[in-house]
Amino acid sequence: MLVYGTSGLCSCPQSKVLSLRIFSSFELGVSTRRQVLKQVDKELAKGDDRAALSLVKDLQGKPGGLRCFGTARQVPQRHYTLAELKLNGIEAALLLSPIDATLGSIERNLQIAAVSGGLAAWNAFKFSPQQILYFSLVLLFLWTWDSVAFNGGVSSLVLDTIGHNFSQKYHNRVIQHEAGHFLVAYLVGILPKGYTLTSLDALRKQGSLNVQAGTAFVDLEFLEEVNAGKVSATMLNRFSCIALAGVATEYLLYGYAEGGLTDINQLDTLLKSLGFTQKKVDSQVRWSLLSTVLILRRHGAARSKVAEAMSIGKSVGTCIDIIESNINDTDI
Repeated sequence: MLVYGTSGLCSCPQSKVLSLRIFSSFELGVSTRRQVLKQVDKELAKGDDRAALSLVKDLQGKPGGLRCFGTARQVPQRHYTLAELKLNGIEAALLLSPIDATLGSIERNLQIAAVSGGLAAWNAFKFSPQQILYFSLVLLFLWTWDSVAFNGGVSSLVLDTIGHNFSQKYHNRVIQHEAGHFLVAYLVGILPKGYTLTSLDALRKQGSLNVQAGTAFVDLEFLEEVNAGKVSATMLNRFSCIALAGVATEYLLYGYAEGGLTDINQLDTLLKSLGFTQKKVDSQVRWSLLSTVLILRRHGAARSKVAEAMSIGKSVGTCIDIIESNINDTDI
């Protein structure tokens, strides 16, 4: 009808009215979606995750609503070999054992600067060996205190802050990593409820040095299954894909992953806590990795737009609207 009404082939008044009504209905759907998403943001801000999830599910799958929520296409679940992953352009070793070379380099440079500064101070102020020993003991105490009391939170905060301010590559990588988590979570049917891009931002929002930057999710259904003592395959598959979405995003953009080691370790711990053998863990990880990479390849444009929005602090609702606006019906 829209094509017919806008083609100019029919000039009868009835045709124009019909076309106008269809267009207005579409606009009304988008307007309603954005109004609902604003309410979702309000519920999340209040901490009412259940209400926010209910709003999203009420609009799920409706025309002009949330068409994409929970619609991700995944590969058939079976055991995939490393050779099959390679055939799909995935070198598992390049993303399942991430090493943060950027922060590692920053940490080494800080250590070199500290040693150099100590030697310079020794020569300038003529510190005695005993004073140097005292200074070393104080630094060792502070490092130990941070490791025990804050699980290394102070050190991580310092390194992360320096990384974001002095390495544009690191800053961009973190944003893309979290955008991957956000997009995949939404598409597999798990509602994101917030995100932080820096450890300093996480400290400001949550008041804890033990919380690193990352994306949080409304995991009520998952926790209910865990408390009931049985996690369904569907729920496990969703969270497996979410866990690997960050490293998969980095791999697709840069050819390897640096961040995300914590994500992988948490997934490994979860699977083993459910009684998975190592062979079954490997099978679950490979299936999840293949599914996640294919989702990200299919919706790369949407992920890029979400990353742009996250970089300027847009709300969860706004990021969801961006996803809905940048995925066509044919891609669902």
